[in-house]
Order: sequence, then structure tokens, then C-alpha cells
Amino acid sequence: MKRHMREDYLVEGEGLLSFDEQRQPTAKRPSTTAELRKFRFSRLGPQGEQPPEELRAALARAMVAGVSADSADPAVPAGYTYLGQFVDHDLTMDATAAALGSDVSVDDLLQGRSPALDLDSLYGRGPTDQHDRIFYADDGVHLLVGRTAAVSGPPPVDPAANQDLDGFDLPRSGLGSTKRERRAALIPDARNDENLAVAQTHLAFIRFHNRVVDQLATGGLAGPALFRTARSVVVKHYQWMLRTDFLPRIVSPEVVEDVFTNGRRFFEVSAGYDSRYRGRWVQPGDRPTMPIEFSVAAYRLGHSMVREVYDWNRIFRTGTTTGLPPGTLELLFQFSGTSGNLSPDGSLDDPESGSFERLPTNWIADFRRLYDFAEAGRDDLVVDPEREGPGLNLTRRIDSRLVDPLRNLPLGSFGGRGTAPADIERNLAFRNLTRAVMVRLASGQQMAEFLDLVPLKPDEILHGLDGAVLDELTDPQREALTTNTPLWFYVLREAEFNGGRLDGVGARIVAEVFHRAMEGSRSSILRDPTWRPTLGPDPDTFRMVDLLLFAFEGRAELLNPLG
Repeated sequence: MKRHMREDYLVEGEGLLSFDEQRQPTAKRPSTTAELRKFRFSRLGPQGEQPPEELRAALARAMVAGVSADSADPAVPAGYTYLGQFVDHDLTMDATAAALGSDVSVDDLLQGRSPALDLDSLYGRGPTDQHDRIFYADDGVHLLVGRTAAVSGPPPVDPAANQDLDGFDLPRSGLGSTKRERRAALIPDARNDENLAVAQTHLAFIRFHNRVVDQLATGGLAGPALFRTARSVVVKHYQWMLRTDFLPRIVSPEVVEDVFTNGRRFFEVSAGYDSRYRGRWVQPGDRPTMPIEFSVAAYRLGHSMVREVYDWNRIFRTGTTTGLPPGTLELLFQFSGTSGNLSPDGSLDDPESGSFERLPTNWIADFRRLYDFAEAGRDDLVVDPEREGPGLNLTRRIDSRLVDPLRNLPLGSFGGRGTAPADIERNLAFRNLTRAVMVRLASGQQMAEFLDLVPLKPDEILHGLDGAVLDELTDPQREALTTNTPLWFYVLREAEFNGGRLDGVGARIVAEVFHRAMEGSRSSILRDPTWRPTLGPDPDTFRMVDLLLFAFEGRAELLNPLG
């Protein structure tokens, strides 16, 4: 599945949902091998009536017309925006799409893979698969890492950047007749190289896996047993971090606690639960599905968390005297292999332009600016504003506004290179709202009724709380919006009234899907309830900062190699 470009959705029991030539939602039976390969979705609530294109366009323009405030209460470090994107790609990684037709059984084609939090976007189908072994070192246990490219020349080139550094870029092909082929990251999911922040997040997980391997190897494990054990350790620590660290930052902690303590009430409920629960009952071993209400609406909360500008590292930050820019969102696209071309001298939408084929060393992330290591008692890993300039970046508050660069997405981020889409089709908000039309998504009001929740009032939908201003909508458009609110917009409005965390409809959908995705993983902290993390400060604690500290050996020169 491509992150910003899905043209159709294969929904269980409904067929292939897409647009016809008149841009109307249609459904058809999958008829080709390619269609059978598609990632499979389910529907949690009812079908809904969809707003017309004029309303979607007006709403989309309003959503990118203002700038949200930074997260304040709680203050969420900016790295969680891109951790969330990394998780999204884990949940919707279609393993069959990467396979050759002759290597996929009929059962694989019909069943697809299940959405589970098992890091298949990191591991693919494992080191024994004839295609995916290219992601692994020769030992078949470690994952490959890449090497950055030195940046040379006269000042203002920084001396720290004038060297190749191993282990700070994704592994790249280096082969092929085109620059695009040679720049391609050797990872199972190319979407994790669509912007630099998620690419560096993926790299951190590679390093985390490799450090776990090294630790386990000292106990005598080797070969396939070592890989299997390492993967299980990595996945369970990852799930624990999501459950205890990531989810409570973006979802009402009360809802998270309820779901993980008392179980799901609406999505694929475990057999034997109270009969009042509405979810389709599932038996142990049943594959999870992916609700379109989560994928197309509720989990797109992260788009509102994106900043327009980041203090990326010591070199690319605000307040420098070198004349170099800070880490703008456009530059984070530029220095990726999927949306950009890894080069300062290339054209963003031309994959064959630019002189670099690996990440320039001066664009390595300073993780101290993306995560708050004071949470782990590591004040030595906190940026000193007097010496190093602005420090920790925070996410934008979760609300109904998106930063202006998302009005004009790079063509490469949604598979649009070589095309000339209308301006509105490069608007991320419009693309999100249009996907909902394709799948006939339920409205916010319908989902509130389905989930037994009190819906937002019309005035709350129209005016929100320091969110998108809808003054440019016509009276008929406002009436249509308040009676049939697109689910994505509704979820973001809910968050405005909850301090920037998902609440109500959005909170319930996200928490229950995460719970089911952990339950359905090959390694699962839910099916192994006595398991506790061993790589954090205590048996109950493992946060993203703990993962980074372990992955980078707790060393400042690895978490921030540019100084």
C-alpha cells in the first residue's frame, strides 16, 4: 500500500472499492492477480453518505489555512509524529504485494496478510526468503545498515559532515542504470523512505534489532534460532512501548486503559465477552482485519502533528549564522529516496536529478531534538539552547489544521511523478477526504451512534476549539457538514476539546485496533501477559527513549554524530 496514493480498497464482503471515470465510488469483484494481492480491509460501522467534491475542496482549503500551536499539555516530542507513521506502515504492510506471482500460493492471494504489530515492515518475510534476504547481512541475522556520503567543499560545509559515516543511512541498492534505482532503500517497505524523519526512525529500529542480536549472541544463540529470538524480543519491546508510551500521548489514557484492561467492545471482540458488545466475535488464531474507519480516518491524526520546520541538527536549525536553512518539511521530503533525491542540488519532483545517491552526512538526525531524553534521566542528552540553539521540537497539537506545505505534496510522495494533477489533488487534506468517499465511510455522527457515544454538537463541529476556521463555507455547506461530518475531520475536532488527544470516536477506534493488532501478532504481549521488558530501566518501563538509548548504546556521539 502506498501511503498517499491508494486508488482502491479491497474491503471484505464488498469487493474492490474505487472511483469510476465519473469520479463516483464504485465496487467490483477482484478479477486479476494484481487485485487479489491488494491489502484487505474490513468495515467496522455502517456505510455513509459522502460530501460532494465542492464541500471536500472547501473544507480541505480551510484545514491548511492556519497553523496549529505546539503541543502544550502534554508536550509531545516531535519524533512521535514519525514513529506514528512508521507504525502505520507496519500495520498496513502488504507482504504479498512484494512477492512474485509464482511464489505466492492461492491461499496467500486470497487471505493476504493480517494487520498486526509485528514489524514486518522491518523484517519483510525474513532472511530465508529468496527475495527479502537482500535486507540482511551475510549472516542472515543482522539487518543491513547504510553509509552516509561526505559533504565536501568550501565553507559553510561543516568539518563534521566531511566524512562518510557507517550506520547512519538506510542501506541502499547502489545498483541499476538510473539514479532512482541506485538510491532505492533496501527495506521491505519503500514508504519508510518517503521522508527523512521516518527513514531515520526505520534506521533506529534496524540498529535496535542488531543490538538485540549482539546481546543474545553472547548467550550462545546463533543462526535461525538467534534471529527468531531476537525478532520476538524486538517485537515485544516495541509493543510495550506503543502500549505504555506512544498511545497515551495521542489517545485519552482512560480509553487506552479501558481497552487494554477490559478488552475490545466493538472491533473483533474475543468470543465469550459480554453479549452486549457489538464486535464480530473472533476465535483465538483468527487473523485480524484492518477497519477502513481506522486506516482512512482515525489514524490519520498524525497529519495534524506535522511541523512546517524542524531544528533538525546542529547544522540545519534556526538561529545559525551559516546561512543554511533549518529542516523544513520540504527538505525532509527532498532528502529521502522515495519522495526526493537525497541531494541539495536536485529538483524535488525529478528522481534523476541531484548528485548524491546516499544521504549526505550533514542530514543525519539529532535524536536529542526529536525525543526528550530527560524522561530517562539523561540530562546529558538534552540540547543546551545557549550553546546549540533551539532544542527539542514538539509536535503540533492534534486538531483540524495542517501546516501549509501539506497543501502541495511532492509528486513522489503519492506516486504522481510524471503526471500533472490539479492543485487540489496535491492537498493532503483533500486526498484524505476523498479516500473516505471511495470507501463510503461512515460519518462522525454515524460512528458516534455505533459506538454508543454522545455526538459533537453542530456548533462544536462548525467552530471547534482553536482549529480550522470554516468562515468560507457557504450556508448549505455548513449545514451538510454538521449533519454528515467526514469522519477524519470529526475525529480531529474531538481532539480539540480534549487537549490535543483523541477522544470519543477517534480514541475508541484507535485503541481497539492497536489492541487487536497486538493480539494478532506472531509475538504478542497480550498473549504472553507475564512478559515484561528487560531492556529498559525497570520491568514495567520501556519507552521510545529507552529503545533509542539501547539502539545507540546510550552514547551521545551516536545519537547526535554531528555534535
